[in-house]
Amino acid sequence: MDCFKYNSKIGDIYIQADETWLYRVSFSPIEVTKNNLIIKETIKQLDEYFLGIRKTFELPLNPIGTEFQKKVWNELMKIPYGEIRSYKDIAINIENPNASRAIGNANNKNPIAIIIPCHRVIGSNGNLTGYAGGLNKKQLLLNLEMA
Repeated sequence: MDCFKYNSKIGDIYIQADETWLYRVSFSPIEVTKNNLIIKETIKQLDEYFLGIRKTFELPLNPIGTEFQKKVWNELMKIPYGEIRSYKDIAINIENPNASRAIGNANNKNPIAIIIPCHRVIGSNGNLTGYAGGLNKKQLLLNLEMA
């Protein structure tokens, strides 16, 4: 599996993929090896996203997680660019209305940040809550999309 460090407007982003699937987009450092076609396409699409050109991503995703986490991440993919949902909204949409805390835990484990848009999920009271990249990055991503 190949790894690449991408310098974005919001800081370093680490991309991990093989020749078939994108597995990880993260703010946590990983050992950089080389890039491949999937990583190059991810970089191209992230560049377009940060320029405000791209609203959706078209990449072959293969996030590693539990069935519950994958169900949550699939639901996150349905949140349109520039919109937000609460943890409670996501819990209701996956037909598990008492799972708000578990939704937060699944968001925290999201291995493909930005592309699986966990930054679009906020607290029911409208406040920003945890984000693996830090609340400042979450706010920057939301500001970019709301502009």
